[in-house]
Amino acid sequence: MNSATVRNLLIRGMLSGLAAGVLALIAAYLLGEPSVDKAISFEDAHSHEHEMEVVSRSLQSTAGLATGVLVYGVAFGGIAALAFCFALGRVGRFGPRATALLLSGAALLAVYVVPFLKYPANPPSVGEPDTIGKRTTLYFLMMVLSVLLAVAATLLGKRLAPGLGNWWATVVASAAFAVVIGLAYEFLPVVNEVPDHFPATLLWRFRLSALAIQAVLWGAFALAFGELAERLLNPRPVTDTGRAVPAAR
Repeated sequence: MNSATVRNLLIRGMLSGLAAGVLALIAAYLLGEPSVDKAISFEDAHSHEHEMEVVSRSLQSTAGLATGVLVYGVAFGGIAALAFCFALGRVGRFGPRATALLLSGAALLAVYVVPFLKYPANPPSVGEPDTIGKRTTLYFLMMVLSVLLAVAATLLGKRLAPGLGNWWATVVASAAFAVVIGLAYEFLPVVNEVPDHFPATLLWRFRLSALAIQAVLWGAFALAFGELAERLLNPRPVTDTGRAVPAAR
């Protein structure tokens, strides 16, 4: 893949990330923000300390949220596009659309779902301020470990495929990934700092909305980028009448 193609895919990845970020922003505003407001109300009702609000809540939930989600969408879209350039043709005989979908699903699992199951997202008022550094370190450690193990499982599956076949090689590699992740879950420290009397339903809804936002982001990116990559890498030939016809497969 030449540098011009990589550059074009990078641009398309960033644009797809921006589009996916817009959808994720809508999901965050509709699903996440109500839970955040309720968690803040719980914190205000049970806290004896009243700190000055540097940034208003209305600004946080609108411009602040939009800036964070959209910038994140563009950044992750560019990174995912570069990963796509490396993965295309190396993970199987898949076309651009299927590769984008598989890559996004694997990334969602390794980058977010696996760390999330060990250290799930928490709303405001959940978590001690003194342990934020420790909790952040543990989360990123779990994320890096998950990504490295996902790469190792992919390499293991490719090595086993000639002898076991693609199906059983995938099963063995997936099982190995699950076993090692399970050991990491067991040995890494547990973090449980939910305050007494914090509504369990609110906690559940916040975590579910956080997972849904990521699913919207990665799913929308996979569909948008897969389509753009397909059109770039497999353009349809144009007939004499100027109408595009499907390329021969």
